[in-house]
Amino acid sequence: MRTDFPQFINGLLGRFAPLAIAASLLVLTVDTARAVNLNVEIDQAKLVELDRPAAEVIIGNPSIADVAVQSGKLLVVTGKSSGLTNLMALDGAGKLIYDKKVFVSADKKRLVTVSKGAERATFSCTPQCDPSLTPGDSLGHFEPLIKGIRDKIGLTQSTVDGTTSQQ
Repeated sequence: MRTDFPQFINGLLGRFAPLAIAASLLVLTVDTARAVNLNVEIDQAKLVELDRPAAEVIIGNPSIADVAVQSGKLLVVTGKSSGLTNLMALDGAGKLIYDKKVFVSADKKRLVTVSKGAERATFSCTPQCDPSLTPGDSLGHFEPLIKGIRDKIGLTQSTVDGTTSQQ
């Protein structure tokens, strides 16, 4: 048994301190890199302010996220489905002024998934539970939702176009 335990600990700390400092710097670098990415929830929007006006805006995968330009320096990014894509903005000279990864995920705190054998249905409980259009759900749950959404969009569009028939 060692009687010089404090000296032993000090010796270990002296040998491993540079390694501990390097590891903590690596962790800080990873956290900083993660902070520069854009995290968006499905069916939610985030504002992105640019340093200077963008002439062109590119979203890598428009089935994951959508981007709308509100002004030259303000973008609205909306999450459409879970996944990873990227967002880039170019100025009038074609120079890259914004380039970030966009992580889109579901708000898991408010989604409830019900499974019965191979059948699956998802509900958004905010606060009342209503069916949610979620990829992977069973067709019996998914198809009526898609039809309802298409009917609503069609009715809205026909109202805007002035083609709604009065019965």
